[in-house]
Amino acid sequence: FTYYSGFHSKPRARAAPPAGDSVLFEDTSSAAPAMNSQGYYTSGYNMGGPSNDMQGGGGMNNLFADPMANAAMMYGSSLANQGKDMVNKEISRFMTVNKLKYFFAVDTRYVLKKLMILMFPYTHQDWEVRYHRDTPLTPRQDVNASDLYIPTMAFITYILLAGMALGIQKRFSPEVLGLCASTALVWVIIEVLVMLLSLYLLTVHTDLSTFDLIAYSGYKYVGMIFTVLCGLLFGSDGYFVAFAWSSFALMFFIVRSLKMKILPSLSSDSMGMGSNAKPQLRLYITVASALFQPIIIYWLTSHLVR
Repeated sequence: FTYYSGFHSKPRARAAPPAGDSVLFEDTSSAAPAMNSQGYYTSGYNMGGPSNDMQGGGGMNNLFADPMANAAMMYGSSLANQGKDMVNKEISRFMTVNKLKYFFAVDTRYVLKKLMILMFPYTHQDWEVRYHRDTPLTPRQDVNASDLYIPTMAFITYILLAGMALGIQKRFSPEVLGLCASTALVWVIIEVLVMLLSLYLLTVHTDLSTFDLIAYSGYKYVGMIFTVLCGLLFGSDGYFVAFAWSSFALMFFIVRSLKMKILPSLSSDSMGMGSNAKPQLRLYITVASALFQPIIIYWLTSHLVR
């Protein structure tokens, strides 16, 4: 028992290696780096892993603090902005989003007034388009300005009304309705292309754009809706009365509207090179465009009323 208690009270001390014996591996974990004879630390490969600078701590700070890195980032950002501006410029050349927004800048007051002018143009006196600093006013500010809202809504309404008319007559089918819609759209495209070609061949300098021509060509759908409704409600007699009213109203509207766009160029071109283009032909363009409207109206509405 005495030996047991003494064993626990005096733990065995760790023996140190003899002073004179050589050690196979030297413990350098807590030792300072070795120095050469000139007082500099000797270089060596660190086997313990990457330093803190390589782990993204101080290295990223040093990167952003580098003037060359900041200049490169600013230059790259400027190049990206220039590329974005160039892309937006090229898109705007073909899409003309701002011009398209102009033709949809309408309100309820304008729509009601425009519909009244389309159906009763004989009571309208002032047909001149107003400008502000060489820029035409928006449709909501000038009732004489052309828009694409009414032609678009009238086209959609015409397709729906055609489907209803075909359904009442037991002739409805998706193929027939699709053919009706595609035919109406193709006629508008043909009319606009013929108008553009005529203006180009006669070298008429006018403010009319492609969107203006689409608008004037699309206004016929308002009269077509009125004609089909009268045909469904009052039969063939109502159809022909409405057809005559809509045709004359639309022709009067087209002549008075295009007169302010095409015919004023006669006086300006007659003093220059445009005098050789026979200015009378430009008047014929306006009249022919007006006379062509009843033909399209009858072609697109006669098969819907029987």
